[in-house]
Amino acid sequence: MTYQEVLANARTCMGPYCKSCPTCNGLACKNQMPGPGAKGIGTGFIRNYQKWQELCVNMDTICENKPVDTTFTFFGKKVALPVFAAPVGAMQLHYGDKYDDLTYNDLLVSACAAAGIAAFTGDGTNPAVMEAAAEALKHNGGCGVPTVKPWNMDTIREKMALVKAADPFAIAMDIDAAGLPFLKNLQPPAGSKTVEELKEIAGMAGKPFILKGIMTVNGAKKALEAGASGIVVSNHGGRVLDQCPATAEVLPAIVDAVGGKMTILVDGGIRSGMDVFKALALGADAVLIGRPFVNMVYGGGAEGVQVYVDKLKAELADTMAMCGAHSLSDINRSMIYGY
Repeated sequence: MTYQEVLANARTCMGPYCKSCPTCNGLACKNQMPGPGAKGIGTGFIRNYQKWQELCVNMDTICENKPVDTTFTFFGKKVALPVFAAPVGAMQLHYGDKYDDLTYNDLLVSACAAAGIAAFTGDGTNPAVMEAAAEALKHNGGCGVPTVKPWNMDTIREKMALVKAADPFAIAMDIDAAGLPFLKNLQPPAGSKTVEELKEIAGMAGKPFILKGIMTVNGAKKALEAGASGIVVSNHGGRVLDQCPATAEVLPAIVDAVGGKMTILVDGGIRSGMDVFKALALGADAVLIGRPFVNMVYGGGAEGVQVYVDKLKAELADTMAMCGAHSLSDINRSMIYGY
């Protein structure tokens, strides 16, 4: 299947909210929740996408003519390119009946591992979601990153023990999920965590601990203080707070503050290998991509994931070659126009 064929097939089984648009930019699903859209007036998703498009790259082909290397080592795990599938949940509510969270995570983990990358898996109110994710990770040699929601501490302790048994190479928490409706008003309380609570959670992980949902320099510094080995610069795809800046806008300052002290990933509106290049040039070590992987799974299963990974790799390699970068370490801000 081609990428366009996978998208066309996804349109037959997605919905009613996601339209499997040729360009996943948040316009057609604006302000649709449930659905893949964003909170409030829906600008968060749209702005994330637009800001990557506003950046231009500097072409420079006066350099040695040699192959480009897109490989990346992430907490000891070597992957084909610095791209990971982002954690996504409530599949049937937001995307359609074809997959529930258990079957989606199972397929995504194995398909990403086969394609040479790795998936971050989601979490949900149904305990079976994390149990199944842990099982999928175990079957694929721990090739993935389970992402635990900021539940109450006792629940977090139970989930950490469960996912540690699968021996993943890292464990994440999407701390920005504190803004999701199903976490609010729970008893015992779930949601935001203090630095001290996060220190305890990082200790529970017993693995490199990644905090997803960092949007400020101060937040990045607090994550570092809490013992996080990495962060994901993310506004949860615009789904938890309206009218935030785009991740591309806040990334450079966060990199300047904590770059070299922890691994920095970024998500939000990244769609192509060119976008991946721009994120790396601004200082990210790697990226997460969410909604497009959903379309690939719904439209083509494991084959769809492979098609998309191949597309991203070819686009990234082409951009690197045309900008004079032969390895990921060669990519820097001078390759972005105006920096």
